[in-house]
Amino acid sequence: MTGTDLIRPRAYLESLRPLGLWTLLVAPVGLLAGSASALFLWSLDRVTQIRFDHPWLLFLLPLAGVVMAWVYRHHAKNAGRGNNLIIDEIHTPGGGVPARITPLILGATLVTHLFGGSAGREGTAVQMGGGLASAFARACRVPEKHRRMLLMAGVAAGFGSVFGTPLAGAVFAMEVLTVGRVHYENLIPCMIAAIIGDLTCAAWSVHHTGMMIAGLLPAGPFTFGQLDLLVLAKVAAAGALFGVCARLFAATTHGLQAGFEHYVPTYWLRPVIGGVAVIALALALGTREYLGLGAWSPFPGDVTTVSVFQAGGADAWSWFWKLLFTAITLGSGFKGGEVTPLFFIGGALGNTLAGPLGLPVDLAAGLGFVAVFAGASNTPLACTLMGIELFGAQHAVLLAVACWVSYHFSGHSGIYAAQRPGVRKNEV
Repeated sequence: MTGTDLIRPRAYLESLRPLGLWTLLVAPVGLLAGSASALFLWSLDRVTQIRFDHPWLLFLLPLAGVVMAWVYRHHAKNAGRGNNLIIDEIHTPGGGVPARITPLILGATLVTHLFGGSAGREGTAVQMGGGLASAFARACRVPEKHRRMLLMAGVAAGFGSVFGTPLAGAVFAMEVLTVGRVHYENLIPCMIAAIIGDLTCAAWSVHHTGMMIAGLLPAGPFTFGQLDLLVLAKVAAAGALFGVCARLFAATTHGLQAGFEHYVPTYWLRPVIGGVAVIALALALGTREYLGLGAWSPFPGDVTTVSVFQAGGADAWSWFWKLLFTAITLGSGFKGGEVTPLFFIGGALGNTLAGPLGLPVDLAAGLGFVAVFAGASNTPLACTLMGIELFGAQHAVLLAVACWVSYHFSGHSGIYAAQRPGVRKNEV
């Protein structure tokens, strides 16, 4: 808009045209993705309760893995690539995202959780959002030039609605594509879709677990304004450790996956071995707290994503055991996301670091909650916003420091193999 345009009302009216088009295209995607997330979250609670009510289901995990592997082998086609397929399609549109990806990932993730596999929910929500967006584009014959935008909107709506964080969902859809760069050209469509998706999920009376971090820290000798330099240094040190943890998670998961593919050529045998390993670990440790989502448990002493915010709410090695259970589950071929386990891992690691670093337990757990995910997904901006949406803005600077330092120390790869390299993190 030029200086002359400032006095021309028509120029402002013309700027409304793309807003109207974007809303018309992405609103149905937000409604579909938000409804799918509501169904998924409701179903996930039901199957988790069934698993707790019937502990013997864990011993059927290898058999469930065989069925899942067979279904994906013979019916999924390229849908088996999951999140990486959607990222590739956004980068370089090709064959499209098949509609079958939505029911497949929904059913497979619920099966994984029903029988005790350790996995998350973000991958499922993102794939459902992308699959529904692609199906909507085909059904309504949306022009090819708008399909990339719709896929990004589907990712934003799925992510934002499944966690109740629409700001983070919108930015995640733009930031996850390329390491070190954010694709802002679809900012408004992603925001519209994420907000509609979150509102739709809430309209179905599906609510998210609330977590709080205490208010501002008391002033110390190194406090200037509202920032304590000593606390800032401790948070940066914790961020470096969170980044190393994120790198360990990604390397372990990808390494196990590559090892299974190389040394176990029989595809259905991989989840059998993985399922047996999960069962053996649970029996060896004498606990089942590292199975499933890890968001809640009927047993008071279990470590969960809520208990890690309390003193004594996690053991010193809880973060490692959840990392190992999840890496084995996903690396051997079971389906589900990585993010909620990363919340568990980061929160438990923060709980462990709180004492040595002299930080409040709830603050350290909250920082780890989002920072390990930031490093593993290479999305520090989205994770900073997620921390603000989940915990409030009173610690925004500390959340940003933890996420960005974690991102720097997490290496150049991450949990999404299809991410394109952008800017190297350690260039000087």
